[in-house]
Amino acid sequence: MDKVKLKSFLSEKEIKEKVKEIGNLITRDFEGEDVLLVGVLKGAWIFLSDLAREIDLNVEISFISVSSYVGKKTVSSGVVRLLCDIDKPLDGRNVIIIEDIVDTGLTLSYLKKLLYVRNPNTIKVCTLLDKPSRRLANITPDYVGFSIPDEFVVGYGLDYDGLYRNLKDICKVNFT
Repeated sequence: MDKVKLKSFLSEKEIKEKVKEIGNLITRDFEGEDVLLVGVLKGAWIFLSDLAREIDLNVEISFISVSSYVGKKTVSSGVVRLLCDIDKPLDGRNVIIIEDIVDTGLTLSYLKKLLYVRNPNTIKVCTLLDKPSRRLANITPDYVGFSIPDEFVVGYGLDYDGLYRNLKDICKVNFT
């Protein structure tokens, strides 16, 4: 196992406040309508869980699993693979893709194309973390919790080699 040092970057309190704020925005933007939250596994499940409880609308939830990382890599391979598809029809639905982090945008570009052909009413993107400096695809999330520098972070669903998802804070990783 690689040795890592973790340094708190975003506190549990800061995250909770931001999730509540995003939930209020989604509630306002889709007032009187239903939404389908599509969580991108595995990283977004904690964020999706907390966010869903802050949205005051009829909410359905589904999950999709994709991967662009291989093994212990900290940088995307650039090749997106669909591992598990959603289990709901999208015809006429308001779909919000829930991501933990957007960096290159390649995964989201792939997902939007995949879901768009299923005829949803709208597709919006909501991410807790955004790394715009790493963007390779023409993707702009509709709801962003925090814009962050090009740092490798873990916690609150984000992992390194399957570990650290359970941290309440989001932490910067320093590899030693």
